[in-house]
Amino acid sequence: MSVPDNLKYTNDHEWIRAEGDVCAIGITHHAQDQLGDVVFVELPEVGESITAKDTFGTVESVKAVSDLFAPLNGEVVEINPALEDAPELVNQEPYEGGWMLKVKLSDLSELDGLMSPADYAALIGG
Repeated sequence: MSVPDNLKYTNDHEWIRAEGDVCAIGITHHAQDQLGDVVFVELPEVGESITAKDTFGTVESVKAVSDLFAPLNGEVVEINPALEDAPELVNQEPYEGGWMLKVKLSDLSELDGLMSPADYAALIGG
């Protein structure tokens, strides 16, 4: 299973790509595989704040509705508009076209508390 080495990860199976003080966030290949076919993604509005470990949205699949948990504190600066019409991008391209939102971080040092690719691979048994 794919675990890109340029990302950080959480125990809740979110990935984080840091781009300065803005981070793109999505769910991992492992998470989308466990969910099955994604049919709807609910995300916060641009300008909303998210708080680490709190729910920031949901992913609905043919199997279940699952909460999305914020990996970091910050302000939502962009959501992926493509997911409104094509939520299946989460399955097809979880690390590229299936990104969910971008957040301007409150504190860059929070990135240090996230999992490395090797740690995440160990978590999922890879």
